[in-house]
Amino acid sequence: MPSQISTSFLNRTLSQLKKVWHELSVDRQQSQMLSLSPSLEGEDLQQLQQWMDSCLTAAGGEVAARRRAALLGENYLALNAEGRLKFLLLLAQQYDVDDQAVEQAIEHWRESPAEEKAQARNQLRDTLEPPRQTLLSQFTELPEGIKFLVDMRAELLSLRREHPELMPLEADLKRLLASWFDIGLLQMAQINWHSGAHLLEKLIAYEAVHAIQSWDDLKNRLDSDRRCFAFFHPKMPDEPLIFVEVALVKGLADNVQQLLDESAPLVDLNEADSAIFYSISNAQRGLAGISFGNFLIKRVVAELQHDFPNLKQFSTLSPIPGFCHWLHRQSAEALAELPGGQAWLALGDDPLAEGWHLEHESAEALQEPLQQLAAHYLSREKRKGRTALDPVSHFHLSNGAEIAQLNWLADSSEKGLQQSAGLMVNYLYDLPHIENRSQAYSAQGEVARSARFKALLK
Repeated sequence: MPSQISTSFLNRTLSQLKKVWHELSVDRQQSQMLSLSPSLEGEDLQQLQQWMDSCLTAAGGEVAARRRAALLGENYLALNAEGRLKFLLLLAQQYDVDDQAVEQAIEHWRESPAEEKAQARNQLRDTLEPPRQTLLSQFTELPEGIKFLVDMRAELLSLRREHPELMPLEADLKRLLASWFDIGLLQMAQINWHSGAHLLEKLIAYEAVHAIQSWDDLKNRLDSDRRCFAFFHPKMPDEPLIFVEVALVKGLADNVQQLLDESAPLVDLNEADSAIFYSISNAQRGLAGISFGNFLIKRVVAELQHDFPNLKQFSTLSPIPGFCHWLHRQSAEALAELPGGQAWLALGDDPLAEGWHLEHESAEALQEPLQQLAAHYLSREKRKGRTALDPVSHFHLSNGAEIAQLNWLADSSEKGLQQSAGLMVNYLYDLPHIENRSQAYSAQGEVARSARFKALLK
């Protein structure tokens, strides 16, 4: 069901965007038009470059510039994968910074007298901006233009490894989007069962941690003892950028299947003392690396504190997405030196064979060594010797959370078993200590851990 909904609303969005831009690009008083084949064959690339050049001129004023950009965008949306790649390569290679002009601008700045240095520096700054930046900026003035650029960067992210020549274009687009998605411009809103159907469809499609299986599942996640909050941008009012799902419960939740059980009774909100953040999903891949998740968590905590003064704990129930991948890459010699490593090696070549978690004796034998190894992985394995190797752990530690509790067989889904042997972790946001812990982690790589968690490392 989620994939069907995703395809449905994305196709609808694409067709609406084409229609809006087509209406904007129509000019009955101009015969000049742009019509390209889906794969950009024959003389299409030359025609496309001429059109891009025209977009960079000021001829005809602002209205004409918007019309040309709209027609360019409409044609891009009509291209197939091969055509879009050619389009992006043209943009990357033909509209980059002019290195010779940069060298001349640097020399001019060096030779300028003191009273002209500021002007020469401004000229150098202008020279360092590639022409494509102006072209990309024109799309921000179009209806849905920001969303168009976000989706274009998502495609660039998927192409840049195979086509490294696209990396400068992707970097330019990231800088442009970072300026548009400054946290001060974002608006937080609660999503509930009475939100528009188009928004609920997107919630299902964008959920990246625990897939929403049905409308009943979604309704359960938006019930009276649940909350869902998202950030929106004024230029993309119907598109969540990132959203967090919260359960209001008693005590620390230690099993996600129980937390999402549709048949479980509702929690009395007067008795709830803990807010559990069990899913945080970035909804726009094109905004990867432009971080605002930490701001969302802090805003949600403030909102929940205001609405439910009886809440005493703010914690996550988080996956450990990199654990099994890391574990299977370790040599026997390396594992033997780690907490739980020797016990793990003694279990044989494939302790995590299919169905292991359903056999009591196998699961019992695995529990202690797996928990010890996971505790080591979460708190001691570092990227470049400084930040946590696990991406989810790094996110919460950088936000000032403490690793509070490791939970055995907390996620018995296929995904949970494959990525972390069913283990999940509670990251506790102890409000008085958030800022100090965040600074200690960012500056020294110091990981805040509860006494219970530390015991696993002995």
